[in-house]
Amino acid sequence: MITKKVNGVQEALQGVKSGMTMMLGGFGLSGIPENAIAELVRLNVNELTCISNNAGVDDFGLGLLLQKHQIKKMVSSYVGENAEFERQMLSGELDVELIPQGTLAERCRAAQGGFPAFYTPAGYGTEVAEGKETREFHGKMYVLEYAFDADFAFIKAWKGDAAGNLIFKGTARNFNPNMCGAAKITVAEVEELVPVGTLDPNQIHIPGIFVQRIFQGENYEKRIEQRTVRQKP
Repeated sequence: MITKKVNGVQEALQGVKSGMTMMLGGFGLSGIPENAIAELVRLNVNELTCISNNAGVDDFGLGLLLQKHQIKKMVSSYVGENAEFERQMLSGELDVELIPQGTLAERCRAAQGGFPAFYTPAGYGTEVAEGKETREFHGKMYVLEYAFDADFAFIKAWKGDAAGNLIFKGTARNFNPNMCGAAKITVAEVEELVPVGTLDPNQIHIPGIFVQRIFQGENYEKRIEQRTVRQKP
């Protein structure tokens, strides 16, 4: 059995350099690779292109990289919770590519499956389709979108084993599965790393063939992005 286990986040991020393109899993603050992001901050790599559904918040998630101006370009769908992101985008400091959420997920999945491109109806007739090839299928217009080409994919799972098999929990099963195997190197951080054979094969969401490195993370904050409560009656 080939083991994918590495001894912590520093070993997991070996080979990371400035100017690379990176995928980062998560939706809002749910299921984000907190340890990998913290290590990217510590490494002080810059000129990064980050592919992520969102840009975190000002003091957490990808917001930590934005604070230090380590990100050159953000490829995202939902970015409405980060004031520093907005400031950098409007000032021209940050290059931003906004993509329909389904298209973002599919561009990850295409890279995962080895498909170079695909057609989607999303965005046709809008700014999203400007400069892109379009084609009609069965009387409906579609836009040609290309699979992502990333150097690293950093994802977060609930449980994993030394072979890289992963189980996601709840809403953390969002962009993380689609990003596994969608980059040259996939790094998985998990809350619990168990021996091979411990996980029920019927419960595994992503098989280890899509993962190159895995480690057990620590000190997860699991913040709530928007806390909503109601008063007692």
